Amino acid sequence: MTMTTDAECSTLTRTLRRRGIVVLSVFAAVWALAGGSGLPAPGLVVAGVSAALLVAGTLAAGFRWTAREVTRPVRLPERWNRGVGIVNAVEAAAIVAVIAASNAAGRQEWIPVGLCLVVGLHFFPLARLYDQRQYGWLAAALTALASIGTGLLAAGLSAEAVRAAVALPAALALWGTALLVARD
Repeated sequence: MTMTTDAECSTLTRTLRRRGIVVLSVFAAVWALAGGSGLPAPGLVVAGVSAALLVAGTLAAGFRWTAREVTRPVRLPERWNRGVGIVNAVEAAAIVAVIAASNAAGRQEWIPVGLCLVVGLHFFPLARLYDQRQYGWLAAALTALASIGTGLLAAGLSAEAVRAAVALPAALALWGTALLVARD
């Protein structure tokens, strides 16, 4: 059994939270661009500029907040990093499957909804593996957005409208979670 010092635990906690902030912010920008592509002009440009500003603001605030003393160190399960690798590998395979199946069926409009579901579901185990309850909230939000998107597609909304309706709130959920993780 390896013992860690308080300083090592604080450093690991800070490092994991900062990585989470970066990953969440970058993928939020990807979702914002996807959502912006579903909007009429100049929606994509506005989404892109907004995404750049939100990434910069989230990273600046997140890194500033995580520089303070760690008050709630993470409690990681044994072999947590192996679990994270497995979850991310399953997520990647599911993303490929969603894209391939949607393209094979000629139903590309289902890609954003399917990806939102896959990404949402992968955050449920990550919440435990990283000891970040905020990832559980994000998982629930993204899963709900995928359900809403499914209903919108079933109701006959255009692929563009559904893409915007799913991806833009997904981006906001990711940025919000990044800030919550930073404040933890």
